[in-house]
Amino acid sequence: MLMLTDPFMQRALIAALLVGITAPVVGTYLVQRKLSLLGDGIGHVALTGVALGWLVGAGMGLTPNDALAIPGAVVAAVIGAVLIEVVRRRGRTSGDLALAIMFYGGIAGGVFLIGIAGGSSGNLMQYLFGSISTVTDADLWLTVVLSLVVLAVGVGLRHALFSVSHDEEFAVASGLPVWALNIIVAVVSALTVTVAMRVVGLLLVSALMIVPVAVAQQVTHAFGRTMFTACVVGVVVCVSGLSFTYWYNVSPGATIVVLAIAVYAVVSLVAPFLTRRRPAHDPHPDLPDDVDLPAAASERAVAAAKECR
Repeated sequence: MLMLTDPFMQRALIAALLVGITAPVVGTYLVQRKLSLLGDGIGHVALTGVALGWLVGAGMGLTPNDALAIPGAVVAAVIGAVLIEVVRRRGRTSGDLALAIMFYGGIAGGVFLIGIAGGSSGNLMQYLFGSISTVTDADLWLTVVLSLVVLAVGVGLRHALFSVSHDEEFAVASGLPVWALNIIVAVVSALTVTVAMRVVGLLLVSALMIVPVAVAQQVTHAFGRTMFTACVVGVVVCVSGLSFTYWYNVSPGATIVVLAIAVYAVVSLVAPFLTRRRPAHDPHPDLPDDVDLPAAASERAVAAAKECR
């Protein structure tokens, strides 16, 4: 209970709770679209935004120098995510090549700009791997606002976003604004990366977006239940990992990700023994069946078929 009375831990727990909810919501769409590494690419670009915010803050004489680090990361991450989507849509460069360019360019740009700002690469470590101790009241309020935006979009538009993520061609035929929805997914992915930056770090944020979804997929196949289960897993590992770091001096981001992977390993081992096999493959488990025959009617149909033989 001592942990809950510490103002520092109160801010940290709120931030961890928000990250544990928002990251799997967006990660569910990324996994469905087979873009699990998108969070990594955006995270690297956000590092350039952190350094750019540091540079602007230093030029304006702000105290501390990284006062604009998170706003800079938000702007850079959103621009990077939109550029990735534009490249993917036009098809001039393959998706994995675009992500690779983002990886290397983001890291190099961040280190280059932080040097110009008078800092060193060591100043970026708290953003690369997370640093709960640096969460201020202003950071927390910004995290709350961004989290609410992500949840409003990710949950409020879940039917349209699922349609685009599951079958883009069908979504186009259905008259959905596919281009706009793809941009929305990219933008909320960028916002999620910046939300989780303080908790798990830019290099590990993608794991928190993907691993809880992978855990949920072991026990359920329906899209809605997968998202809900992933959020529960995300909250549990974030709060548990952060609580562990209160008593032991270890990295909170690394602890949270290791715990999430451990949960995935355990669930992967026990899931086959806990889940029942489906009697038949259902290609659309989220949609209700058009016809629901009672058992008696099914038996009569089988008997009639035998008589016809």
